[in-house]
Amino acid sequence: MAAPLLESLSESLGSPEPALRLILSILIGYPCALVYRRFLFHQSATVIHLFHALSGLALAAFNFGSQLYHSGVCILVQFLMLRLMGRTVTTILSSFIFQMLYLLAGYYYTATEEYDIKWTMPHCVLTLKLIGLSFDYYDGGKEPAQLNLEQRKAALPSVPSLLEIYGFSYFYGGFLVGPQFTLRSYQQLVAGELTDCPGKPPNSVIPAMNRFGLGFLCLVIYAIFSPYYPDSYYLTDEFEAQPFWYRCVFILLWAKVILYKYVSCWLIAEGVCILSGMGYNGVVDGKHQWDACANMKVWLFETTPLFGGTIASFNINTNAWAARHIFKRLKFLGNKTLSHVATLLFLAIWHGLHSGYILCFSMEFFIVIVERQALALVRDSPLLTKLANSALYPLIYVVQQFIHWLFMGYPLVPFCLFTYDKWLKVYSSVYFCGHVFFLVAFLSMPYLRKVLVPKKERSQKQD
Repeated sequence: MAAPLLESLSESLGSPEPALRLILSILIGYPCALVYRRFLFHQSATVIHLFHALSGLALAAFNFGSQLYHSGVCILVQFLMLRLMGRTVTTILSSFIFQMLYLLAGYYYTATEEYDIKWTMPHCVLTLKLIGLSFDYYDGGKEPAQLNLEQRKAALPSVPSLLEIYGFSYFYGGFLVGPQFTLRSYQQLVAGELTDCPGKPPNSVIPAMNRFGLGFLCLVIYAIFSPYYPDSYYLTDEFEAQPFWYRCVFILLWAKVILYKYVSCWLIAEGVCILSGMGYNGVVDGKHQWDACANMKVWLFETTPLFGGTIASFNINTNAWAARHIFKRLKFLGNKTLSHVATLLFLAIWHGLHSGYILCFSMEFFIVIVERQALALVRDSPLLTKLANSALYPLIYVVQQFIHWLFMGYPLVPFCLFTYDKWLKVYSSVYFCGHVFFLVAFLSMPYLRKVLVPKKERSQKQD
């Protein structure tokens, strides 16, 4: 009964059935959160773990059928590693290697040249959760003075039970598309601590509906405009026949539209977390905060003219996970640049085995470096500082936004087209303009500093 209905609905909406199942599953999180608030908030931890585990398993079955066993196996193996290996570096390495190899094997055996919604999609979210769990359990065996603030908040004082890990992993607010959160946060949720009303469910309905409304708006924007900016258009003769300026503008608009696919899912999922209480983040300046599970800073995302600003506003929890568990753990290398490269390489491989991911993250690294150099140049140059603060700023802002979104879309091309034959075709059609632009900017930066920055200022920087 359900399958024909979904098939008919997907045809009516012009959306693939897997995508429809995914968005319905994220939305189902809202009634699940209401059930938890109304009937389970004061129940025992065992009952709450069971509810979260079974509801998440039901969503997994609805979307992926028997393929749900992949997540079940990895959770069980993770629990056994924690129990049998204890708080050791071996546990962390074993967890990292096993979980990543399992995910990459999944990518290898299921990958196509299109973006498919299959069991590996939530499994990449789960992989980070389980690897992070091994780090947090290891940190729980250290003295608090040896840990930074983030590590102290996430550290686990004792090994969690198998049911607890299943509840944490399958929690309906984060199983399918994220966000990332620690087991310690999940334990606080189950204990009824994540609330602005001690002993009562949180007053989070309005904050949750605000995020839901914003996410739904982004989903509508994506549904309306995505048919006009399909990935497949890049590979048509019609695209190649268009003028150069048109191809560049298409990349700009396509990038803006395509990202709403991710933004909408994250915002709607965040609303589920807020409604359940998982999004509670304490009190700041006398106001209760609900951004613990925020994966998007929407205002910053929409208004920033900087690449760094977009990165800081997008997929926040995954970036924070990578910073906490990869970048900062590589402090022993003694080189921030090397740690940054290793972190981006990990994220590229975590996304998948296609060459497009490697190219996308490598370009991100290069673009951020050039932007930092450009910002430093503007800051140190009296002429450029005066120009940036002049009446011409609105015009400068518009030009910045055009360049920003054109070259945000540029590295997204290989990210979304995956294989080198496709993204190479697109880059050839626009004469590798992004590569040329940033290479020229990078090479000319020393000369520009020599011309535009006073000698005294340059000397101080060198000192």
